[in-house]
Amino acid sequence: MPRPCRCRKIRCSPDTNYFKPRGIPLFNLEEVNLTLDELEAIRLADFEGLYQEDGAKKMNISRQTFGNIIISAHKKIADALLNAKALKIEGGVVKKVK
Repeated sequence: MPRPCRCRKIRCSPDTNYFKPRGIPLFNLEEVNLTLDELEAIRLADFEGLYQEDGAKKMNISRQTFGNIIISAHKKIADALLNAKALKIEGGVVKKVK
Protein backbone atom coordinates (compact mmCIF):
# COMPACT_ATOMS: atom_id res chain seq x y z
CA MET A 1 0.00 0.00 0.00
CA PRO A 2 1.54 3.34 -1.03
CA ARG A 3 2.05 6.13 1.43
CA PRO A 4 -0.58 8.87 1.44
CA CYS A 5 0.27 11.93 -0.63
CA ARG A 6 1.69 14.75 1.46
CA CYS A 7 0.02 18.13 1.09
CA ARG A 8 2.24 20.41 -0.98
CA LYS A 9 2.52 24.14 -0.41
CA ILE A 10 2.01 26.35 -3.43
CA ARG A 11 2.16 30.10 -3.88
CA CYS A 12 1.09 30.52 -7.48
CA SER A 13 -2.45 30.28 -8.70
CA PRO A 14 -2.76 30.82 -12.44
CA ASP A 15 -5.12 33.47 -13.80
CA THR A 16 -5.89 31.11 -16.67
CA ASN A 17 -6.09 27.37 -16.23
CA TYR A 18 -6.42 26.29 -19.84
CA PHE A 19 -4.12 26.66 -22.86
CA LYS A 20 -4.72 25.28 -26.32
CA PRO A 21 -3.21 25.55 -29.78
CA ARG A 22 -4.59 28.43 -31.79
CA GLY A 23 -6.90 27.62 -34.67
CA ILE A 24 -7.87 24.11 -33.56
CA PRO A 25 -11.37 23.69 -32.09
CA LEU A 26 -11.36 22.43 -28.51
CA PHE A 27 -13.51 19.39 -29.30
CA ASN A 28 -10.76 18.16 -31.66
CA LEU A 29 -8.03 18.30 -29.01
CA GLU A 30 -6.76 15.81 -26.50
CA GLU A 31 -6.09 17.22 -23.02
CA VAL A 32 -3.03 16.99 -20.81
CA ASN A 33 -3.68 17.69 -17.11
CA LEU A 34 -0.93 19.62 -15.30
CA THR A 35 -1.53 19.65 -11.54
CA LEU A 36 -1.08 22.76 -9.41
CA ASP A 37 1.92 21.25 -7.61
CA GLU A 38 3.57 20.54 -10.97
CA LEU A 39 2.99 24.15 -12.00
CA GLU A 40 4.47 25.36 -8.70
CA ALA A 41 7.55 23.15 -9.17
CA ILE A 42 8.01 24.54 -12.70
CA ARG A 43 7.70 28.07 -11.33
CA LEU A 44 10.26 27.49 -8.60
CA ALA A 45 12.82 25.54 -10.65
CA ASP A 46 12.52 27.02 -14.13
CA PHE A 47 11.11 30.51 -13.63
CA GLU A 48 12.79 31.45 -10.33
CA GLY A 49 15.88 29.30 -10.97
CA LEU A 50 15.93 27.61 -7.56
CA TYR A 51 17.84 24.40 -6.93
CA GLN A 52 15.68 21.35 -6.35
CA GLU A 53 16.53 21.23 -2.65
CA ASP A 54 15.43 24.85 -2.13
CA GLY A 55 12.25 24.37 -4.15
CA ALA A 56 11.43 21.23 -2.19
CA LYS A 57 11.72 23.11 1.10
CA LYS A 58 9.34 25.80 -0.15
CA MET A 59 6.80 23.13 -1.13
CA ASN A 60 7.28 21.10 2.08
CA ILE A 61 8.33 17.93 0.24
CA SER A 62 11.52 15.92 -0.21
CA ARG A 63 14.08 16.79 -2.88
CA GLN A 64 13.45 13.45 -4.59
CA THR A 65 9.71 14.12 -4.76
CA PHE A 66 10.39 17.61 -6.14
CA GLY A 67 12.60 16.09 -8.84
CA ASN A 68 9.92 13.55 -9.74
CA ILE A 69 7.30 16.32 -9.98
CA ILE A 70 9.58 18.37 -12.27
CA ILE A 71 10.16 15.37 -14.56
CA SER A 72 6.43 14.71 -14.78
CA ALA A 73 5.62 18.38 -15.46
CA HIS A 74 8.27 18.73 -18.17
CA LYS A 75 6.99 15.59 -19.90
CA LYS A 76 3.38 16.82 -19.84
CA ILE A 77 4.28 20.28 -21.15
CA ALA A 78 6.43 18.81 -23.92
CA ASP A 79 3.59 16.44 -24.87
CA ALA A 80 1.13 19.34 -25.09
CA LEU A 81 3.50 21.47 -27.19
CA LEU A 82 4.82 18.79 -29.53
CA ASN A 83 1.55 16.96 -30.11
CA ALA A 84 -0.79 20.00 -30.24
CA LYS A 85 -2.79 19.08 -27.14
CA ALA A 86 -4.70 21.32 -24.77
CA LEU A 87 -3.03 21.93 -21.38
CA LYS A 88 -5.41 22.03 -18.42
CA ILE A 89 -4.08 23.19 -15.05
CA GLU A 90 -5.99 21.85 -12.05
CA GLY A 91 -5.90 19.37 -9.18
CA GLY A 92 -3.27 17.99 -6.87
CA VAL A 93 -3.03 17.74 -3.09
CA VAL A 94 -2.06 21.34 -2.36
CA LYS A 95 -2.39 24.09 0.21
CA LYS A 96 -2.14 27.71 -0.94
CA VAL A 97 0.18 29.82 1.24
CA LYS A 98 1.30 33.43 1.01
